[in-house]
Amino acid sequence: MPNDPAERRRITLQRPGPLLVEGPVEVTTEDGTTVSSDRFRVALCTCRRSRIYPWCDTSHRQRIGGGADTGRGRRTPDSPPDPR
Repeated sequence: MPNDPAERRRITLQRPGPLLVEGPVEVTTEDGTTVSSDRFRVALCTCRRSRIYPWCDTSHRQRIGGGADTGRGRRTPDSPPDPR
């Protein structure tokens, strides 16, 4: 990505939770694999519990306050926005 202000991406921190990045995005993982998404916003996993890493699948919710998963199903980067 060029170092051009028009190309800047907004990143929102949510603790506990994912990094929300305004897209489209291209992510390079530790092993050098490059993944991309054309969505207007993506959630990047920060807890490494996601089954679709580096995208967040809300696995972090299973550990918050010792509660169980919400049971609303897994999301992928191409899922529609969560209405919550």
